[in-house]
Amino acid sequence: MAPEVVGIGEVLVDFVATEPVSYLEVSAFQKCFGGAPMNTLVGVARLGLSSGAITAVGEDPFGQFLLKELQKNGVDTSRVKVEKGMRTTITFVANEPETGERSFIFFRKPWVIGTADTALSVDETDLEYISKARILHVSGFSLSQNPSRKAVLSAVQYAKKKGVKVSFDPTLRADVWNSERTVRRLYTRMLRLSDIATFSREEAAFILGTDNPERAARAALRYGVGIVGLKLGRDGAVVETQEGQKIRAPAFKVKAIDTTGAGDGWNAGLLVGLLKGWDLETCVTVANAVGALVVTRRGAITALPYKNELDAFLRYRGVHLKA
Repeated sequence: MAPEVVGIGEVLVDFVATEPVSYLEVSAFQKCFGGAPMNTLVGVARLGLSSGAITAVGEDPFGQFLLKELQKNGVDTSRVKVEKGMRTTITFVANEPETGERSFIFFRKPWVIGTADTALSVDETDLEYISKARILHVSGFSLSQNPSRKAVLSAVQYAKKKGVKVSFDPTLRADVWNSERTVRRLYTRMLRLSDIATFSREEAAFILGTDNPERAARAALRYGVGIVGLKLGRDGAVVETQEGQKIRAPAFKVKAIDTTGAGDGWNAGLLVGLLKGWDLETCVTVANAVGALVVTRRGAITALPYKNELDAFLRYRGVHLKA
């Protein structure tokens, strides 16, 4: 059977600093699975729904590591391409000591000649596979370079034609783009094609012109997006719909170790809730819970919960989920 959620975009290895200091001071990095859309697919699979990946890895041990991690977590890798003669994308992640915010150093276009995730082409994208999904989840990061840009846009347009819902996460990393004008043009185009769109506060400010959650949601809805989510970290989340539903849910308090991948986990919780037909408030509560659990361990997918772990976390806080 075809996966319920298909994700297209980048997959890469995150080397995450093992201590909250600057790049100059850090003494060691931990190798972790990474890539926003693929993190979300792992989250979906762990919560009990089927997911499948369309992406590309290099012909190297890092590519093998990423494939094994996807497979170990129940994500269908039959449409993952191994790009011959290319290296897998890697990134280093550390905290800025002044602000505590994460920063990224990418080994990928435009900083190196090219790595596998940017090489995914239209010919390597199985459109029939996408047409059988219920949701196509897309990362804006993968729009930053060709040929992957053309492959992703082709997939999105086909999904729309076939009635597959499009979920868009901007994954804004200015470092991998050649120009700000191109970012804005392509993100605007994606919003007009999206049924679901989710933003961090920083992404909302850049793309929608405001970091005020309610104003940002209204701005995104004007593009025709059906469901808009604003991920606000310790302030929880805001979700609004074209039908006028508005949910503001508080964050769950946990001890944060590493925020890498929290937004991707949040996306997984939201998508699973929507596919299960839960009411919007439950969907947002679940998304907040998954995001909270992700930050309790280092790495984007390390602490992504399985269904029984999520149930236990929520039950302890007085929330009971339907099957």
